[in-house]
Amino acid sequence: MSLLQQDPTFPLDTFANTATQSFELAQERISLIGLLFKAGWIMVPLALLLFVALVIFIERYLTIRKVSKYDPNLMVQVKQHVLSGKLDSALAVCRANNNPLSRMLQKGLARIGRPIKDIEGAIENVGKLEVAQLEKNLNILGIIATIAPMLGFVGTIFGVIIIFRDVEAAGGIDIASVSGGLYVKMIASAAGLTIGILSYIGFHMLNMMVERLILRMETNAVEFIDLLDEPGR
Repeated sequence: MSLLQQDPTFPLDTFANTATQSFELAQERISLIGLLFKAGWIMVPLALLLFVALVIFIERYLTIRKVSKYDPNLMVQVKQHVLSGKLDSALAVCRANNNPLSRMLQKGLARIGRPIKDIEGAIENVGKLEVAQLEKNLNILGIIATIAPMLGFVGTIFGVIIIFRDVEAAGGIDIASVSGGLYVKMIASAAGLTIGILSYIGFHMLNMMVERLILRMETNAVEFIDLLDEPGR
Protein backbone atom coordinates (compact mmCIF):
# COMPACT_ATOMS: atom_id res chain seq x y z
CA MET A 1 0.00 0.00 0.00
CA SER A 2 1.38 3.44 -0.93
CA LEU A 3 1.85 6.32 1.47
CA LEU A 4 -1.01 8.18 -0.15
CA GLN A 5 -3.34 5.18 0.33
CA GLN A 6 -2.30 4.79 3.97
CA ASP A 7 -2.89 8.43 4.80
CA PRO A 8 -5.71 10.08 2.86
CA THR A 9 -4.86 13.38 4.53
CA PHE A 10 -1.31 13.36 3.15
CA PRO A 11 -0.48 16.98 2.20
CA LEU A 12 -0.62 16.87 -1.60
CA ASP A 13 -0.81 20.66 -1.59
CA THR A 14 2.68 20.81 -0.11
CA PHE A 15 4.11 18.89 -3.04
CA ALA A 16 2.17 21.01 -5.50
CA ASN A 17 3.34 24.25 -3.91
CA THR A 18 6.96 23.08 -3.81
CA ALA A 19 6.88 22.04 -7.45
CA THR A 20 5.29 25.34 -8.43
CA GLN A 21 7.88 27.34 -6.53
CA SER A 22 10.74 25.35 -8.11
CA PHE A 23 9.29 25.90 -11.57
CA GLU A 24 8.86 29.64 -10.94
CA LEU A 25 12.45 29.88 -9.64
CA ALA A 26 13.77 28.12 -12.74
CA GLN A 27 11.74 30.43 -14.95
CA GLU A 28 13.07 33.44 -13.06
CA ARG A 29 16.66 32.31 -13.60
CA ILE A 30 16.04 31.71 -17.30
CA SER A 31 14.40 35.12 -17.68
CA LEU A 32 17.35 36.78 -15.89
CA ILE A 33 19.85 35.16 -18.25
CA GLY A 34 17.67 36.13 -21.20
CA LEU A 35 17.51 39.69 -19.91
CA LEU A 36 21.30 39.83 -19.73
CA PHE A 37 21.55 38.68 -23.34
CA LYS A 38 19.02 41.32 -24.38
CA ALA A 39 21.51 43.98 -23.32
CA GLY A 40 23.21 43.37 -26.67
CA TRP A 41 26.65 42.63 -28.03
CA ILE A 42 28.33 44.68 -25.28
CA MET A 43 27.71 41.79 -22.87
CA VAL A 44 30.22 39.66 -24.79
CA PRO A 45 33.29 41.79 -23.96
CA LEU A 46 31.93 42.34 -20.45
CA ALA A 47 31.64 38.58 -19.92
CA LEU A 48 35.18 38.18 -21.25
CA LEU A 49 36.46 40.85 -18.85
CA LEU A 50 34.72 39.12 -15.95
CA PHE A 51 36.30 35.80 -16.90
CA VAL A 52 39.80 37.32 -17.19
CA ALA A 53 39.39 39.16 -13.88
CA LEU A 54 38.34 35.97 -12.08
CA VAL A 55 41.22 33.96 -13.55
CA ILE A 56 43.80 36.61 -12.60
CA PHE A 57 42.41 37.10 -9.11
CA ILE A 58 42.24 33.39 -8.27
CA GLU A 59 45.70 32.66 -9.71
CA ARG A 60 47.36 35.64 -7.99
CA TYR A 61 45.57 35.03 -4.71
CA LEU A 62 46.69 31.41 -4.54
CA THR A 63 50.24 32.30 -5.59
CA ILE A 64 50.66 35.18 -3.13
CA ARG A 65 49.09 33.20 -0.32
CA LYS A 66 51.45 30.30 -1.00
CA VAL A 67 54.62 32.41 -0.93
CA SER A 68 53.37 34.39 2.07
CA LYS A 69 53.66 31.37 4.35
CA TYR A 70 56.28 32.51 6.81
CA ASP A 71 58.57 30.23 8.78
CA PRO A 72 59.62 32.21 11.89
CA ASN A 73 62.52 29.80 12.37
CA LEU A 74 64.11 30.76 9.05
CA MET A 75 65.87 33.89 10.28
CA VAL A 76 66.74 32.23 13.59
CA GLN A 77 68.42 29.31 11.84
CA VAL A 78 70.20 31.55 9.34
CA LYS A 79 71.51 33.75 12.17
CA GLN A 80 72.76 30.76 14.12
CA HIS A 81 74.59 29.27 11.14
CA VAL A 82 76.09 32.63 10.10
CA LEU A 83 77.33 33.37 13.63
CA SER A 84 78.80 29.86 13.75
CA GLY A 85 80.50 30.34 10.40
CA LYS A 86 78.44 27.55 8.79
CA LEU A 87 77.49 29.33 5.57
CA ASP A 88 76.75 26.08 3.73
CA SER A 89 74.21 25.13 6.39
CA ALA A 90 72.60 28.60 6.15
CA LEU A 91 72.36 28.24 2.36
CA ALA A 92 70.80 24.79 2.78
CA VAL A 93 68.13 26.23 5.09
CA CYS A 94 67.30 28.93 2.50
CA ARG A 95 67.07 26.41 -0.34
CA ALA A 96 64.75 24.21 1.74
CA ASN A 97 62.27 27.10 2.27
CA ASN A 98 62.15 28.28 -1.37
CA ASN A 99 60.21 31.53 -0.94
CA PRO A 100 61.01 35.16 -1.86
CA LEU A 101 62.64 35.90 1.50
CA SER A 102 64.81 32.77 1.44
CA ARG A 103 65.93 33.55 -2.11
CA MET A 104 66.96 37.06 -1.03
CA LEU A 105 68.90 35.69 1.93
CA GLN A 106 70.46 33.04 -0.29
CA LYS A 107 71.80 35.73 -2.62
CA GLY A 108 73.17 37.67 0.34
CA LEU A 109 74.85 34.58 1.80
CA ALA A 110 76.48 33.85 -1.54
CA ARG A 111 78.00 37.37 -1.48
CA ILE A 112 79.46 37.16 2.03
CA GLY A 113 83.08 38.30 1.95
CA ARG A 114 82.35 41.23 -0.33
CA PRO A 115 81.63 44.79 0.85
CA ILE A 116 78.33 45.29 2.66
CA LYS A 117 77.12 47.63 -0.09
CA ASP A 118 77.55 44.88 -2.69
CA ILE A 119 75.65 42.39 -0.53
CA GLU A 120 72.90 44.92 0.11
CA GLY A 121 72.65 45.71 -3.61
CA ALA A 122 72.43 42.02 -4.54
CA ILE A 123 69.63 41.44 -2.00
CA GLU A 124 67.78 44.53 -3.23
CA ASN A 125 67.95 43.38 -6.86
CA VAL A 126 66.58 39.95 -5.98
CA GLY A 127 63.84 41.63 -3.94
CA LYS A 128 62.81 43.76 -6.93
CA LEU A 129 62.57 40.67 -9.14
CA GLU A 130 60.51 38.85 -6.53
CA VAL A 131 58.12 41.79 -6.15
CA ALA A 132 57.74 42.01 -9.94
CA GLN A 133 56.76 38.33 -9.98
CA LEU A 134 54.25 38.86 -7.18
CA GLU A 135 52.65 41.83 -8.97
CA LYS A 136 52.41 39.99 -12.29
CA ASN A 137 49.10 40.72 -14.09
CA LEU A 138 47.81 42.89 -11.23
CA ASN A 139 47.81 45.91 -13.56
CA ILE A 140 45.47 44.02 -15.89
CA LEU A 141 43.02 43.65 -13.01
CA GLY A 142 43.28 47.41 -12.42
CA ILE A 143 42.63 48.09 -16.12
CA ILE A 144 39.54 45.87 -16.07
CA ALA A 145 38.26 47.80 -13.05
CA THR A 146 38.47 50.97 -15.16
CA ILE A 147 37.29 49.64 -18.53
CA ALA A 148 34.28 47.54 -17.46
CA PRO A 149 32.09 50.48 -16.28
CA MET A 150 33.00 52.41 -19.44
CA LEU A 151 31.96 49.50 -21.65
CA GLY A 152 28.70 49.22 -19.74
CA PHE A 153 28.03 52.91 -20.31
CA VAL A 154 28.84 52.52 -24.02
CA GLY A 155 26.28 49.72 -24.21
CA THR A 156 23.66 51.97 -22.67
CA ILE A 157 24.45 54.81 -25.09
CA PHE A 158 24.11 52.48 -28.07
CA GLY A 159 20.82 51.24 -26.64
CA VAL A 160 19.49 54.78 -26.35
CA ILE A 161 20.56 55.51 -29.93
CA ILE A 162 18.69 52.44 -31.15
CA ILE A 163 15.57 53.44 -29.19
CA PHE A 164 15.51 56.93 -30.74
CA ARG A 165 16.12 55.44 -34.17
CA ASP A 166 13.10 53.17 -33.70
CA VAL A 167 11.00 56.09 -32.44
CA GLU A 168 11.93 58.10 -35.52
CA ALA A 169 11.13 55.17 -37.80
CA ALA A 170 7.76 54.63 -36.09
CA GLY A 171 6.91 58.32 -36.32
CA GLY A 172 5.79 58.51 -32.72
CA ILE A 173 6.73 57.84 -29.13
CA ASP A 174 5.50 54.77 -27.34
CA ILE A 175 6.31 55.31 -23.67
CA ALA A 176 6.05 51.62 -22.86
CA SER A 177 8.52 50.55 -25.54
CA VAL A 178 10.93 53.40 -24.77
CA SER A 179 10.97 52.74 -21.03
CA GLY A 180 11.21 49.01 -21.63
CA GLY A 181 14.13 49.48 -23.99
CA LEU A 182 15.91 51.74 -21.55
CA TYR A 183 15.33 49.20 -18.79
CA VAL A 184 17.01 46.49 -20.84
CA LYS A 185 19.90 48.70 -21.94
CA MET A 186 20.63 49.87 -18.38
CA ILE A 187 21.55 46.25 -17.64
CA ALA A 188 24.77 46.88 -19.57
CA SER A 189 25.71 49.71 -17.20
CA ALA A 190 24.79 47.65 -14.15
CA ALA A 191 26.88 44.71 -15.38
CA GLY A 192 29.83 46.95 -16.20
CA LEU A 193 29.72 48.65 -12.81
CA THR A 194 29.46 45.32 -10.99
CA ILE A 195 32.44 43.86 -12.83
CA GLY A 196 34.41 47.08 -12.28
CA ILE A 197 33.68 47.14 -8.54
CA LEU A 198 34.60 43.48 -8.08
CA SER A 199 37.82 43.97 -10.05
CA TYR A 200 38.66 47.08 -8.04
CA ILE A 201 38.18 45.24 -4.76
CA GLY A 202 40.23 42.28 -5.97
CA PHE A 203 43.02 44.56 -7.24
CA HIS A 204 43.41 46.36 -3.92
CA MET A 205 43.02 43.20 -1.89
CA LEU A 206 45.91 41.56 -3.76
CA ASN A 207 47.98 44.75 -3.51
CA MET A 208 47.52 44.75 0.26
CA MET A 209 48.71 41.15 0.44
CA VAL A 210 51.79 42.01 -1.65
CA GLU A 211 52.57 45.09 0.46
CA ARG A 212 52.46 43.05 3.67
CA LEU A 213 54.84 40.52 2.16
CA ILE A 214 57.18 43.27 0.92
CA LEU A 215 57.29 44.81 4.39
CA ARG A 216 58.24 41.47 5.91
CA MET A 217 60.92 40.91 3.25
CA GLU A 218 62.41 44.36 3.82
CA THR A 219 62.41 43.90 7.59
CA ASN A 220 64.23 40.58 7.39
CA ALA A 221 66.66 41.89 4.77
CA VAL A 222 67.62 44.78 7.04
CA GLU A 223 68.00 42.36 9.94
CA PHE A 224 70.30 40.19 7.82
CA ILE A 225 72.45 43.16 6.73
CA ASP A 226 72.72 44.32 10.34
CA LEU A 227 73.88 40.83 11.27
CA LEU A 228 76.67 40.94 8.70
CA ASP A 229 77.61 44.48 9.71
CA GLU A 230 78.07 43.64 13.38
CA PRO A 231 81.54 44.33 14.80
CA GLY A 232 83.77 41.28 14.81
CA ARG A 233 82.38 39.85 11.58
